[in-house]
Amino acid sequence: MILFLQMFSNSDEAVINKKLPKELLLRIFSFLDVVTLCRCAQVSRAWNVLALDGSNWQRIDLFDFQRDIEGRVVENISKRCGGFLRKLSLRGCLGVGDNALSCTISPRKGLSSFSFCSKLRHLDLASCTSITNMSLKALSEGCPLLEQLNISWCDQVTKDGIQALVRGCGGLKALFLKGCTQLEDEALKYIGAHCPELVTLNLQTCLQITDEGLITICRGCHKLQSLCASGCSNITDAILNALGQNCPRLRILEVARCSQLTDVGFTTLARNCHELEKMDLEECVQITDSTLIQLSIHCPRLQVLSLSHCELITDDGIRHLGNGACAHDQLEVIELDNCPLITDASLEHLKSCHSLERIELYDCQQITRAGIKRLRTHLPNIKVHAYFAPVTPPPSVGGSRQRFCRCCIIL
Repeated sequence: MILFLQMFSNSDEAVINKKLPKELLLRIFSFLDVVTLCRCAQVSRAWNVLALDGSNWQRIDLFDFQRDIEGRVVENISKRCGGFLRKLSLRGCLGVGDNALSCTISPRKGLSSFSFCSKLRHLDLASCTSITNMSLKALSEGCPLLEQLNISWCDQVTKDGIQALVRGCGGLKALFLKGCTQLEDEALKYIGAHCPELVTLNLQTCLQITDEGLITICRGCHKLQSLCASGCSNITDAILNALGQNCPRLRILEVARCSQLTDVGFTTLARNCHELEKMDLEECVQITDSTLIQLSIHCPRLQVLSLSHCELITDDGIRHLGNGACAHDQLEVIELDNCPLITDASLEHLKSCHSLERIELYDCQQITRAGIKRLRTHLPNIKVHAYFAPVTPPPSVGGSRQRFCRCCIIL
């Protein structure tokens, strides 16, 4: 489009306006990004009207301008495009806070910025660290159709903000709360009570969350397909049992660094959640081959499995996985970093996994270059990430004199 602008003079632009109907020009403009639209708006008065037409601003991503975006920009966008706006990303825009999202545009009518965005469905406020509960209240009042909200790392948000949000946005399907460290179980109880359509929930590093809050989510959100609770170190097998009993559609489970989870919980989960596709079990240090046996039997769609730092996993567990229902056509990624009991035998068990694209083997001391080479004869396109310490050079030949470093001499 930039080349298109450079090719035509003002007279050419006038011809284009006469030859092409407004509807077709609008259709062309609808494919342009924010920067190009703004440039087109400066070409002529006619193109200014076309470029700034609200229908061209249904999806706005301001991440590339995060350092320049101020509150008044959000206000202008909401007033000009609010009736059309469906998706807005303000990710990383540190200058955007409560004043922008919930300030009074019209003192007499008491309208907030989002009162103009009643059709907004997706909003990304990740890392907008000035956001507080006040903004969530404005969203609740102004955006009843909201389906996806990302407020990751907005660490001023508390249970009161979540309560206000879900009471007005009961149709939420995806909620990203990563790094919202003030959230407690009470917040999850509000979500479980008001968001029956929830499909995706990210609670990574919400350190105060316990079984009590997450069980409420499982019981109230039966459509849940993706849950990230990595770093929520207080949770136990009770969560895995609740997921198995209430969320049969679960496809993605990320519970890295949840060290209280055991084979007992994963057995219940695997036997009830047959649609699992991705599991991050990094540093679930209590699990053994028993978990892999259950996954191999009951989870035929498994594509990605992280077992990094699961130090009790052995070749026998990998053997069951390699012979399981997911092995031949589904399994794409397996991460085995820092699994000290894994040997070249595991690589032999995985050679029949024809869809395997990547395997992580960092600090697996019993894995050899020869084993990796044999795996590649069966899977030539596989990416193998491993590290081998450099070979210690042999002692110098011919000199009987012992060599010491400077430190040894001093000592």
